[in-house]
Amino acid sequence: MLLITIWPIFAIILLGFVLARRGFPSAEFWPAAERINYILLFPALLVSSLATAPIGDPAMLRLGAAAVATILIAAAVLWLVRRRHPMPAARFGPVLQGAVRFNTYLGLAIIAAVAGAEGVERAAVYLAIGVPLVNVLSILALTEGASGQAPRAILRTVATNPLILACVAGLALALSGVGLPYGMDRFVALIGQGSLPLGLLCVGAALMPGALRQDMVGLIGTSAIRLLAMPALAVLAARLFGLSGPETLVLVVFSAIPTAPTSYVLTRQLNGDGPFMAGIVTAQTIAAAATIPLILWVLNGL
Repeated sequence: MLLITIWPIFAIILLGFVLARRGFPSAEFWPAAERINYILLFPALLVSSLATAPIGDPAMLRLGAAAVATILIAAAVLWLVRRRHPMPAARFGPVLQGAVRFNTYLGLAIIAAVAGAEGVERAAVYLAIGVPLVNVLSILALTEGASGQAPRAILRTVATNPLILACVAGLALALSGVGLPYGMDRFVALIGQGSLPLGLLCVGAALMPGALRQDMVGLIGTSAIRLLAMPALAVLAARLFGLSGPETLVLVVFSAIPTAPTSYVLTRQLNGDGPFMAGIVTAQTIAAAATIPLILWVLNGL
């Protein structure tokens, strides 16, 4: 049943890969499609989902606390490992991003398929907390806080990231109780509906199989942390914070999905190891087609 529910999601990713490799509709289409999704469509989905989310529900607060705990524990463990096995920021940045960042398009698509609108509301709350946190950690890992560079980079990222701004707007609407009046809710929802299929196509188009030749030990190790260790940590956090079914599902899914393709862009911008990061994104996305059904099956049996 789970395979029947989620296989179309990975089929869309595969379709995006095939279309891009065949040059359809053009090489220029995919960067433009990713940009309009990142700037407009996906933020609209976040605002629409958050505007009516029950932010004051104690279950939401516990989900937020569990999300922070899961991400920070994983990051802290990696930093401790790095102290025993030193590595430059150019390499540590991709490793940390490969462990704690998440592909928002894939995560929301899975949640929508498995848990429907209720799950998407809770996923939007997770994103409102998780997106700023993983961006800050990623920048710190790539820059090592060098002479004011990290604070400036963090402020610039937060101030210009459309997903973070959309989360802030959605939370403000939810807390004010105003929502989206005069039909704006339907308008924003319609815009957001196109974000997930287009985002999944772009995920497939961004895959770089050639990058899998980079450091197989590093790729396998980082993928195992992200796709197996992180969801196990999420299950423990869910029990510790007393999460219910929908909140547990959101926490585990966003801990089990592959890292974000935008990790490659950030790595390049901050002079990290771009080919290694591209290999991590590709390896995790391919492996997730097998690991995510397994994780969901195990979670369903708990």
